[in-house]
Amino acid sequence: MNILVTGGAGYIGSHVLKALLKEGHQVITLDNLQKGYKEAVTGGKFIEGDLADKKLLNKIMKEDEIEGVIHLAADSLVGESMEKPGKYYMNNFANGINLLEAMINNDVKNIVFSSTAAVYGEPDEIPIKENNKTEPTSTYGESKLFFEKALKRYDDTYGLKYASLRYFNAAGADPEGEIGEAHDPETHLIPIVLQTALGIRDKIYIFGDDYPTNDGSCIRDYIHVNDLAAAHLLALEALAEGKESSIYNLGSGEGYSVKEVIDTVKEVTGRDFEVEISERRAGDPAVLIASSDKIQKELDWQPKYTELEKIISTAWQWHKSGGFERRTNDE
Repeated sequence: MNILVTGGAGYIGSHVLKALLKEGHQVITLDNLQKGYKEAVTGGKFIEGDLADKKLLNKIMKEDEIEGVIHLAADSLVGESMEKPGKYYMNNFANGINLLEAMINNDVKNIVFSSTAAVYGEPDEIPIKENNKTEPTSTYGESKLFFEKALKRYDDTYGLKYASLRYFNAAGADPEGEIGEAHDPETHLIPIVLQTALGIRDKIYIFGDDYPTNDGSCIRDYIHVNDLAAAHLLALEALAEGKESSIYNLGSGEGYSVKEVIDTVKEVTGRDFEVEISERRAGDPAVLIASSDKIQKELDWQPKYTELEKIISTAWQWHKSGGFERRTNDE
């Protein structure tokens, strides 16, 4: 298939792109490179551009004969979303509508959407299932939920079919070492701990150790980025075969505390570093664990990287090599 991947130069997008290429798809990547890396685009056709450009979107749909879309382009910093709500409503919702309009204009009827567990807000049930209440506590989560609602409306009106994938904590890196996680600023726990192991940071902070968990620190569900990528391909193939629209959680179904992540990084890297307890951050739920039973049953998705040590090991190899910074300097 001819597939358009928006945000394909980003962390998750680049791994989705690589998985699509391995399956023989023709891939067109659209990314404005505000947060993505050109080096992360490992093949196919690359177009530097923005979802705000309606003419460009229609041109891509028509000239590249797009048959399906995987939509990952978004702003995703929760803290920033609370300070700049307009930016998140514009980029994550309004510009997403431009994409849907271009799809309808060019008779492209299948889209896989990169959603988030942030749509649930404070969960009242663990593990979290797709039919749990959706009451996001951040503008980021709200902007993603708005787009999910738009997808349903476009399905009802135009027959546009979608799979909305609600990610939990993406982690790890390409086991082949070609691509990995690189954010500026970095906000994800595992790369921050790995940067501490490398001496890039002086210490790692644990925000609260008085939560109602086994060791007092927050528990999260970590899913390897390659398992995420595999789910995107399965969802796209299911839509192409005529499956109805649906929403799926994507997580490992296992919970690991912040302290467990730090201890595992120390074991994997063989390095010790300073850990400091700090105050809780506002809005951090004690436990977030996904139920991914639905996608496993309906699409036969089976995560391969279920052990935290294995996930962290792939990330460690990437960070230890210097990532994109090393590759750029070597050129």
